[in-house]
Parts: sequence; C-alpha cells; structure tokens
Amino acid sequence: MASMADMSSSGYSYEEIQSIATNILTHTKHQPKVGIICGSGLGGLADMVEQHDTINYSQIPEFPASTVPGHEGKLVFGLLQGKAVVLMRGRFHYYEGYPMWKVAMPVRVMKAMGVTTLIVTNAAGGINPDFNTGDIMIIKDHIDLPGLTGECVLIGKNDRRFGPRFPATVDTYDEELRNLAKQISVELGYGNIMREGVYIMIGGPTFETVAESRLLRTFGADAVGMSTVPEAVVAKHGGLRTFGVSLITDMVTLDYDKVRNTTHEEVLEVGRRRAGDLQKIVSNLVGQMTV
Repeated sequence: MASMADMSSSGYSYEEIQSIATNILTHTKHQPKVGIICGSGLGGLADMVEQHDTINYSQIPEFPASTVPGHEGKLVFGLLQGKAVVLMRGRFHYYEGYPMWKVAMPVRVMKAMGVTTLIVTNAAGGINPDFNTGDIMIIKDHIDLPGLTGECVLIGKNDRRFGPRFPATVDTYDEELRNLAKQISVELGYGNIMREGVYIMIGGPTFETVAESRLLRTFGADAVGMSTVPEAVVAKHGGLRTFGVSLITDMVTLDYDKVRNTTHEEVLEVGRRRAGDLQKIVSNLVGQMTV
C-alpha cells in the first residue's frame, strides 16, 4: 500500500479495494445490493438476517478493527426481507485514531461488492429542543464540520474510478427513500417519534460543552454525532443511493442551569430500548425499496 505521504483520497488504490472485495465475497454465497452500517447499540439488526454468513473484520486482509463498545466488528451477509444485504456490525470512527479515508473505506468495498444502496444508522444527541430522547430522526441533510475545517474524507489524490474530483453533495440523502421511511413509520405506529432533520458530525470523542451545543444549534443542526458523514460522502462520491437515520439517545445541554453529563453507557442503553423499533423501520424499508 502507498505511504502516508502520498495516500489517495481513499487511502487505498482502486485495485486494492477491488482485491479486498473479491476476498470477502469468497466467504459468502450472497451478492449484496444493500449495505447497512449499524451505529452504537444498533447491531441487533443483523439478527434479523436470514441464511447469514458472518465474517470477522480480523479475517479480512487490510481491514481495520473496531475498538468501541457496542461495535462488534463483523460483516454479516444474508437476506433481509428477501433482499441480499451486507451489514457492518461495528463501524470505524475518526476519534479511534483512524484517518478519514480509513473510516469510510468499507463503503468503497461495499460498492466494489455490488452494493447500490447504503443505509447508515447512528446514535446521536438531540439538539433541536422539540426532540426527545428515543426519537428517530431521518437525515435529510448533514453538516460536515470536520470537512469544513480541513478533514474532508475526499482530501488527497482523486481516482476518477471512485468518483469525480468535485462531487455535489446537496442531495446526498435520497428523497424517495426518506419519504418511504416516513410512510412506513406511520404505518408501524411510530409517527409520533419520527423526526426529520440535519445531522452534524463532530470529531469526538468528547461530548459537547454547553457553548459548543449552542453553536451547533446556531449552525442549523438538529442532532449531533461522531460518524456517518464520511461514509455518506464517499457513498455519494461513488454513486450510491443513501438513506441515513439517527436514534436520539440523549439531549444535549443548552442551558448552564441544567447541565448533565452524557455517558456512552447511557447511549447504549437507549439504543437497546429503542433498537427494536428502528430495526422494524429499516427492515421494512429494505423490503419495500427497489434495488
């Protein structure tokens, strides 16, 4: 692989991504069309997959390792609502020490395996005061705060086989899938907890100060997290249709008189309580979408 000094935008050459994808596909009978990245505490979606093949990240040459509690570090292939899928049961984060190109590298691999639609889920802090802990927010847009400050996932040399040098990101999250998810949520009886809004990514691993939370709200963000955006940007760069959804696991503090400390354990606990609802929504979305 290339040295750190001359890394391409992905960190891996086009040929290396193809090789990794080919290696992975030798471990499964499935040819996935839908890729799903499971956020903190949301890996249980993989339990709904039928005829599954499971591959540990450690079995895959050149694949990173997931180090965060709630992220198991496995690829799960199989059928979800009759459609061939691959799930990442554990993602990679910038705050783990990985460069952005490595955080989003699995999306390149999914594209090379034949995936055409990407679903990204995450646990997020609610910024919009109209939100509540346990709400589910469909992502209609994002703010790439690391990207705006010099850590865009696409920085570096660009290989046009991955995508264009200057991709437009105004329509990263597919409107048809967003509308379908809203319809499904109402049909399942989740209309009262379903939201739609703007997700902002921070680098982490610290949760926000009061002043930072106020700033993020001023920017126009409805929820904040430490993932998803690099993956969505690379998916858009590669021409994948993308749907994103956040489980609001806590509410950020906007008032100095109501300061409370958020913990990762609390995030996982809310994820466990609400995960089944989100899994039903995503499962039905996969079943009803065209691929």
